[in-house]
Amino acid sequence: MDEMQWMTAELTLHEELVMEQSIRSIDSTEDVDQVKALCAALIRQGFHQRKLLSQAVGRIAEMDAQLACSD
Repeated sequence: MDEMQWMTAELTLHEELVMEQSIRSIDSTEDVDQVKALCAALIRQGFHQRKLLSQAVGRIAEMDAQLACSD
């Protein structure tokens, strides 16, 4: 396996279908306030996930460097 392959996100067919169902549900919503609330929640979640992912990748890199130095 390519050493960076683990960073590629591959969705299963089921995950793709669930995502598409969610998108279609949003597309069919006519309640603007509900869409605004969803957008705000998604922005908060995105920021949180980016921060968490950044910290996790940084920690993995640190552990990898420690392992390389101990060899």
